Amino acid sequence: MSKRQEFEAAAARRILVKDGPYGTEIQRAKLAPEDYAGDTGLAADQKGNNDLVNLTQPQVIRAICDSYIAAGAHILATNTFNANRISQADYGAEALVHAINVAAARIIREAVDEATAKDGVPRFVAGAMGPTNKTLSLSPDVEDPGFREVTFDEIVAVYVEQARALLEGGADFILIETVFDTLNCKAGIMAVKQLERELGRDIPLMISLTLTDLSGRNLSGHTVEAFWYTVRHAKPLTIGLNCSFGAEQLRPHVQLLSDVADTYLMAYPNAGLPNDLGEYDEVPETTAALTRVWADNGRINALGGCCGSTPAHIAAMAKAVEGIAPRTVPSIDPDMRLAGLEPFTIAA
Repeated sequence: MSKRQEFEAAAARRILVKDGPYGTEIQRAKLAPEDYAGDTGLAADQKGNNDLVNLTQPQVIRAICDSYIAAGAHILATNTFNANRISQADYGAEALVHAINVAAARIIREAVDEATAKDGVPRFVAGAMGPTNKTLSLSPDVEDPGFREVTFDEIVAVYVEQARALLEGGADFILIETVFDTLNCKAGIMAVKQLERELGRDIPLMISLTLTDLSGRNLSGHTVEAFWYTVRHAKPLTIGLNCSFGAEQLRPHVQLLSDVADTYLMAYPNAGLPNDLGEYDEVPETTAALTRVWADNGRINALGGCCGSTPAHIAAMAKAVEGIAPRTVPSIDPDMRLAGLEPFTIAA
């Protein structure tokens, strides 16, 4: 079977579990600045460049990946949220983008394959692409609304480079995550479609939106439903939500998306809301109880954790949804559905 078919078969049997974040776990490793830089020869201070750790401290990433597998994760995302030419420019590490992504995917690929060889449980590698630190929809200059720091074609090229390297390293899917700007996401979609033509094969897409406030819009203004209508043409394997808030605040938006999206739904919320120091206090049992409600109501196909989540959170969620039937993908009437910032349906 193809990886898409393998995923569909696995998703028919159970609610799949996605891993959690790498940044929190890398911080716990207490790496020194020289540990981040390794022998790359980079002049700039690399402390905080979590993506570079794939190259310089691969054993750290492997240990984190293994901890998520032990927690029950079936979908493992690469540690490549900022592994693109735009974001790595902050560290002067643009030339290492290809190597970082290949290394990140290979680490996860090897861990996943070894685990599956032992227990026969299907697991998947999602090549993660973050939103970059640029926006195509909004001007960074309040006095010049038409100004953009980058063009659409430039963002497409950045994503082509990253996605190609992730696939080379062994990623099964490409995950466009934490989408705050819908146009950036569409550039990522175009990049993957270009690679499909270039490589002559299917590249399953996972897409995950992040909301900026409780009203349920991303930074570029789309509601959850409108966002779905803007990306549905890409036929993503999964659509969903991540980051944004904790599971309690994200619940109505997951419910809405579950009703309108005719594909698998994957959501991975933060471990609650941050405290005054920016830290997350929600304990694993609380996160698990809140996300179990999604499962009990038939709203979810895949579940994981974002900011503040740890392997303990993932283990608690995996246990909480074990044995609960996955969401049934709805059959949607074939109306014409359009979107500006709001959804618009023309009945057939």
